[in-house]
Amino acid sequence: MAALEYTAHDHVATITLNRPERLNTISRAMLDELCAALTRANEDPEVRVVVLTGTGRAFCAGLDLNEAASGTGIGTGSSFAATLDLRNTPPTVLHEIDKPVICALNGSAAGYGMDLALGCDIRIMAEDAKLAPAFVKRGVVPESGGTWFLPRMIGWAKASEIIFTGRTLSAAECLAEGLVNRTVPSAQVQAEAMHMAAEIAANAPLAVTSAKRMMRMGLEESFPTHVQHVYLQLLPLFASEDFQEGIKSFLEKRPAQFSGR
Repeated sequence: MAALEYTAHDHVATITLNRPERLNTISRAMLDELCAALTRANEDPEVRVVVLTGTGRAFCAGLDLNEAASGTGIGTGSSFAATLDLRNTPPTVLHEIDKPVICALNGSAAGYGMDLALGCDIRIMAEDAKLAPAFVKRGVVPESGGTWFLPRMIGWAKASEIIFTGRTLSAAECLAEGLVNRTVPSAQVQAEAMHMAAEIAANAPLAVTSAKRMMRMGLEESFPTHVQHVYLQLLPLFASEDFQEGIKSFLEKRPAQFSGR
């Protein structure tokens, strides 16, 4: 049984963490597999949206600490030197891809799994799931993006409380704090994520990916610099077939049929 599964259908790629017996903890081998799956989806012109989810009762319980304790996993042996270049690690690849990514939190996420969820653009969470930022309880920091994401998402004070206490958050708390977009019964998480993915995929893919790229750049830019970049991004969009289709479908009062060209 593959520890990670990849499928694509109707412009939506689904990446599934598939170690339910280990609560979908991430092994060393899965890091490369996840990077490859994300890159594959981003480079496939037929894929417009990515859904990241897990099997079983957890989304991802973090890194595989049992593997690490055995001396074969992440953070052991020579892996420190091997992972100093973080350009091809899942958090960086996830942040850099231009396709929208929806995290379908079918169950709880802890540690690395929480950071992985926060790295997605949209989060749909099961009502009985939890987020466990237990890093400080294990003697580490949120090593895969949490210290970057949380202050930007919910402000310094709330991020400090979550990170410094390591307190587990219920789905209701996550929704109230704005960490997830919505909560639904666990049996509906996948369907809700796929419904949103289909809604996004129906839009002009060049415009969607450009919008995500501009949002990401805007996190680090001044407003004058950003609007200049947005203008430059608009020029090729004005020349696209999808722009013409968008105008034509509006005037003809019909759903647009975008080609991604």
